[in-house]
Amino acid sequence: MKPTVRLTFMALLTAIGTLGSSFLWFPAGVAKAYPVQHAINVISAVLLGPGAAITIAFMIGLVRNMLGLGTILAFPGSMVGAWLAGYLYRKTRRASGAAIGEVIGTGIIGSLLSVPIAVLLLGKHLGIFAFIPPFLISSLTGAILALILLPLLKRTPLGKYYKK
Repeated sequence: MKPTVRLTFMALLTAIGTLGSSFLWFPAGVAKAYPVQHAINVISAVLLGPGAAITIAFMIGLVRNMLGLGTILAFPGSMVGAWLAGYLYRKTRRASGAAIGEVIGTGIIGSLLSVPIAVLLLGKHLGIFAFIPPFLISSLTGAILALILLPLLKRTPLGKYYKK
């Protein structure tokens, strides 16, 4: 993929993730579920790799926070999930591997990393497992959405970058 095309695609996924998160969310326990963010993590991990997926996840979290649409908790979950999705996709060469990486990375690891951030920066004193259910729900719905969208992307010009 040419660098200009890659950067443009990364910007497009960042915009879709930011806009999608503002329109498609639902309450899930102590947090909000943003499945579009997690779908973008899986899609970017499959099509662009772990480094680009982390960058896109960071940019979506940054823009959402700048617009007042998210919290600081957007960073640990989405970035760990994006990395693990890209890593597992590289190891398995299967979109399902990326989806599993997103769910484990965000739903479990990212939720546990969010606990000290919630205590130190947000002043929320919650149990260590308070974030796991909402993060799991959010990442699972996003991963399923990505598994539905990825085969459709194969039919577009971007499909040549998708190697199953």
